Amino acid sequence: MCSPTFAKNFIVGEHNMTTMELCFILCFSMAIFLLRSPRGQCADIIGGKESAPHSRPFMAALITRNRYCGGTLVKPNWVLTAAHCQLNKETTRVILGVNSLKDKSKQTFNITKMVRHPRFESKSYENDIMLLKLKRKAKINRSVKTVTLVKPTHDIRAGTQCLVAGWGHSDRSKARSDMLREVNVTVFKRSFCNDERHYDGPIVTTDRLCAGDLRGGKDACQGDSGGPLICNRKQAGIVSFGLHCGDRRYPGIYTRLTKDYLSWIRKTIKQQ
Repeated sequence: MCSPTFAKNFIVGEHNMTTMELCFILCFSMAIFLLRSPRGQCADIIGGKESAPHSRPFMAALITRNRYCGGTLVKPNWVLTAAHCQLNKETTRVILGVNSLKDKSKQTFNITKMVRHPRFESKSYENDIMLLKLKRKAKINRSVKTVTLVKPTHDIRAGTQCLVAGWGHSDRSKARSDMLREVNVTVFKRSFCNDERHYDGPIVTTDRLCAGDLRGGKDACQGDSGGPLICNRKQAGIVSFGLHCGDRRYPGIYTRLTKDYLSWIRKTIKQQ
């Protein structure tokens, strides 16, 4: 869950600013970009707890050298993740069936195809969705299962409690966790996340969800981008981006699995 470059820049277009104020905003934007660039690790769980063994059998860990992202198994040989994840077809490993990444019983895969959404925008993270085709089919068992996706016409109401999971840091000061962790977050109204106290602009559109905690401290962050937002036991979103992990002013932003995205997933898998 990294910050797209626009995350603070849009403020400039909404206010009359002095040169000094403009300079400050641009410098602040660059600082955020450097700290939270998608070229670093992708997103980590802030708050929450360690997941119970085999309780999230659809989870996939995506590892390319020192970069990590999350994903979900949607078919025995297809994983759903975020388009902004900096993966490499030749070096990325996909790990299934574990809570601990050190578990010897894990299933490990190479990928043969990376299919980003054709309208993905790397600067704004619009259409932040991608499919990975595994070199072989996963063995479905107690530890490895496909995820259930939300219904095509189903939006998520504000106030809904959802779950986000991943192998990232439990806070900014600790090393990445080898254990799968999860946290419950609350879906907020789009107008709430877009107001001047939060993202201050039309960031959370109808193809995105915004979720966190009113007091802060519950979020995804660097190391879990591409991981799922699970609402009512179905995947409704994909971890996309945010600012200042766990900051109550900036809830996490998720790609919402809309009717169009679900149709794209089905067509891509069928055609490939």
